Amino acid sequence: MSSYEDRLKALRAQLQADRLDGFVVPLTDEHMSEYVGSYAQRLAWLTGFKGSAGAAVVLPEEAAIFTDGRYTLQVRDQVDGKHWSYQSVPETSIADWLKVHAKDGGRIGYDPWLHTSDWVEKARAALADKGAELVAVPRNPIDAVWADQPKPSKARLIVHSNDLAGKSSAAKRQDMADWLKDQGADAAVLSALDSIAWTFNVRGEDVSHTPVALSFALVHDDGTADLFVAGEKVGDDVRQHLGNGVRLHERGDFESYLGSLGGKTVVADPERAVAAIFEALEGAGAKVIRERDPAVLPKAIKNEAEISGHKAAQARDGAALVRFLHWLSIEGPKGELDELTASDKLEAFRRAGGDLRDLSFDTISGAGPNGAIVHYKADAATNRKIELNSLYLVDSGGQYPDGTTDVTRTIAIGTPTDEMRDRYTRVLKGHIALAAALFPEGTRGVQLDTFARQYLWQAGLDYAHGTGHGVGSYLAVHEGPQRITQAGSSQSGSDEPLRAGMMLSNEPGYYKTGEYGIRIENLVLVIRKDVPGAEKPVLGFETLTFAPLDPSLIDVELLTDWERDWVNAYHAKVMEIVGPRLEGDVLDWLRQQCEAT
Repeated sequence: MSSYEDRLKALRAQLQADRLDGFVVPLTDEHMSEYVGSYAQRLAWLTGFKGSAGAAVVLPEEAAIFTDGRYTLQVRDQVDGKHWSYQSVPETSIADWLKVHAKDGGRIGYDPWLHTSDWVEKARAALADKGAELVAVPRNPIDAVWADQPKPSKARLIVHSNDLAGKSSAAKRQDMADWLKDQGADAAVLSALDSIAWTFNVRGEDVSHTPVALSFALVHDDGTADLFVAGEKVGDDVRQHLGNGVRLHERGDFESYLGSLGGKTVVADPERAVAAIFEALEGAGAKVIRERDPAVLPKAIKNEAEISGHKAAQARDGAALVRFLHWLSIEGPKGELDELTASDKLEAFRRAGGDLRDLSFDTISGAGPNGAIVHYKADAATNRKIELNSLYLVDSGGQYPDGTTDVTRTIAIGTPTDEMRDRYTRVLKGHIALAAALFPEGTRGVQLDTFARQYLWQAGLDYAHGTGHGVGSYLAVHEGPQRITQAGSSQSGSDEPLRAGMMLSNEPGYYKTGEYGIRIENLVLVIRKDVPGAEKPVLGFETLTFAPLDPSLIDVELLTDWERDWVNAYHAKVMEIVGPRLEGDVLDWLRQQCEAT
């Protein structure tokens, strides 16, 4: 296999052949996905970076890789600083960097199927300031030099039953049709894979950890739809499920179909639809309304069937996690376990629990200093032993037909230091404050973020990631539009009002570079709260994740009586929900962990 240096050289030679003076390489696909199929892993192939968010720019003499605070350590471990400069976003944008580094009059290439039109507009304006040009390429130059690039998956679509979905595809499409009429539009483009999966009540196996199928769709104002997906992926069961209201086309015909919509009014999402879609519609003479894809908000607001299914999945998942934590309590102190062995064992417990279709993301199994790498992924080169008197952080989840889980626990192996206990308890206090928060209807996630950070801030501490992300229903583990994060964050969604039925994570943390990491993550459901005397509707959270906290890491003296009561009530709920699924030594161990503080 060629080295990363050889790949960079090959790309530069291809750019020269294409008469380009640079090229932008995002980590996404034609659907603006966070996690992408192997065929679209261009950034990882070129640079070695394995994170889930980033981008790169290659010029003839220099190259830069752009990541946010979650990957500050990881990018330096995975990407060679001899060939790449490390750039931090949002402090430095690609457009800003190009404005300084692109040559005057240069031609910088981009793939219009991998960027939003807003990005193209900003980058084009930045380059114009120095007489440089942004050029759409007809073929991605990385594809030209990636000799063994995988082909897109051929896995078949899977019917997601109405019992699990809680609403038929026809009913969802009719809701969209009514919305389109209100907008004065004829059709809406769906290009986000999870929006398509949710709208048509189908799932797929084309992307690791996210059960979606490579496809595009248009929903029309009469409730019918056109679905663009490779014919070999559609079985008779799916055809029957979709019915006569859905016309099937080959995925490769999508662009030409857009070209036939002249004179139509079409909704396209500027955040989720790529620039090429807007160019095709506008080039055909369609009127384009830039509005959010009509699946996004109803997908985020879970119905009763989805909530019930999620709770069932959480109970199974919690039992698997408790079995793992019990096993870890025995094997960890022996000093022989490593990160990969531990994560493999956790996956085995999940698979033994039944109904697991996939992990919901690559397990973050971080021992000691690796736990301080926020989105760490262990491999043969980084795999550490789990040492005595250290912290072990494990962030993991499962994809089940009835729900998607995501949970983080930090465990002391042996005896933790006083500092570790202090930091863990401050993170726990923030977690409790957010879990118990009450807030008026209309509150945004950005307004709640401080609840989780306040006790760290009091000690001059913080963490460089958001506090909460939306979660799908047997879909993406990171789902918009809602999010809990700080003002000014590069992550979108922090200004989205929280609504009853939305699911989010609650995951404050603390990371001491070179020593340890701490994170406590549960999923929560936004629910209506009955507050006597309230003058406006009040919302709050119901915790959905049940697995014990590590009592050896809790400094009870730092907790108020009310916080101690919260911990005890939470552990009582763990026993109520997960306990009946366990027996013998595992159940005895769980009882010990959940004893009142």
